[in-house]
Order: sequence, then structure tokens, then C-alpha cells
Amino acid sequence: MADYVFAPPPVVGVPVLGSDTLFPVRRIYCVGRNYLDHVREMGGDERDPPFFFQKPTDAIVLSGTSVPYPPFTQDFQYEIELVLAIGKGGADIAAEDVSGHVHGLAVGIDLTRRDVQIIARKAGKPWEIGKAFDHSAPITAIAPLQGALPVSGAITLAVNGETKQSGDLSEMVWNCAEIVAQLSAQYRLEPGDLIYTGTPAGVGPLMPGDRVTGSVAGVGDIVVDIIAA
Repeated sequence: MADYVFAPPPVVGVPVLGSDTLFPVRRIYCVGRNYLDHVREMGGDERDPPFFFQKPTDAIVLSGTSVPYPPFTQDFQYEIELVLAIGKGGADIAAEDVSGHVHGLAVGIDLTRRDVQIIARKAGKPWEIGKAFDHSAPITAIAPLQGALPVSGAITLAVNGETKQSGDLSEMVWNCAEIVAQLSAQYRLEPGDLIYTGTPAGVGPLMPGDRVTGSVAGVGDIVVDIIAA
């Protein structure tokens, strides 16, 4: 057995509803600009297809816990998302076969340092500084997939009880099956991968003391509290 210079980091696990087991997270993929109204509010070209970026595995924060306000930003924002949990790997997965590769569904929030993301985007630089920081991927427990992938259903987010985002999964540019098919053409997917599938319009700022609640119909409810660093 190999010796390491220091102890390897622990595996990040997400609870699975109805089970005592954890879903071990391998990678976190996110889809950018996958709802037309969000593309428009961000000033993007709605003719462009969505694209993918990643967050580090240890950015996971479980629902019901707190998120410290991150450094290096003056515009910390929320984005409510449906999350797909991959249970069977593959490359070039056909859209009609995707449901057999999805272990379950969850509700996630893609937390974003919007100001630094916009600066990086305008400079033609990668988005990681605005997206891939500590505590930036809150998520609920994973609900095992029962039947077909959802193609509709309300997706909402509120801050301190005030609704900020309200959309429907049917408004996605790419649906769940198309997302996995397209992503698997770019990367071989493996069990343990999470895919955050994009957010509707209404993104906005957060401050210490805010309580963020969100839901995806038929999937679950998420809550996180923003605290001072």
C-alpha cells in the first residue's frame, strides 16, 4: 500500500434519501446560461448553446448549514439549480439512454462571486475565480430517480422569505437528457459526478444574515444561512 506525503483528503459524500449510504462526489460540472430569461438578464446571446464549467468537489455544502461570505467580492450572488447525480459512467451517451445513467436528483445553489466573474469574462479569462471557490456548491440530499427525468416543474428561490427566482424546468434551453448527452461528448462521465443544470432569471446579491431557501418541485427543498466570514 502506497505511503503519502500527508493524509489524502476525505471523500466528499452527499446523503441519499431513504438510505444510510452516501453518494461519493467525483466531479462537479455546471451548465452556464441554460434558461433563456437568465441569458437575457446577463446580456448573453441566446443563440449560443450553453457551456460547461467545474467547481471543486470540496465546494459542497449540505443543506441546513451555513456559508461564510467569501473573500474577494462585493457582489456575492445565488443561482438555484436542479442537480443530476450520475450513477453509471459513459462517454457519448445517447439522449434516450441518459435516465439509465442518472442515480438521482437534488436541489443545488451555484453561489457566484459575480463581480469577479464579470471581470474575468470581459478579459477573456476562465470563470473559476467567480465560480469555483470554497463553499460555493450547496446541495440537498439526493433523491433516487424514479422513472423518467423531469422535463417540467417549478424551480424557485427566496431570500429572507421574499421570492427572487421563479421558473420552470420546461424553460431550459437544453433539457436534462440533452445536457448529459452533450457533456458526455466532452468528458467521460463517471459514477459520482454531479451536474448543476443552470438557473432561471432573478439572480441577485446576498449579505451576511440572509437566509436562502429554494425548491424544485418533486425533488426537494434547500436552505442555507449566509454568515460573516
